Amino acid sequence: PGIYVCAKCGYELFSSRTKYEHSSPWPAFTETIHQDSVSKYEERPGALKVSCGKCGNGLGHEFLNDGPKRGQSRF
Repeated sequence: PGIYVCAKCGYELFSSRTKYEHSSPWPAFTETIHQDSVSKYEERPGALKVSCGKCGNGLGHEFLNDGPKRGQSRF
């Protein structure tokens, strides 16, 4: 339980309240803590490249419409 932060600068990214089990080996979240927690750009259709909104550290991807509920994304 708690807050997941950027490993590089410590900025708040995700809350454990939005974490859920997914088949990938990585933690999966449905939303960020702050609107500016991450910055993102389309890497390919359905997948956005995600970076820390404060320092730009690479965080992985946001997969559109791949969350636990219809229409939700997975970080």
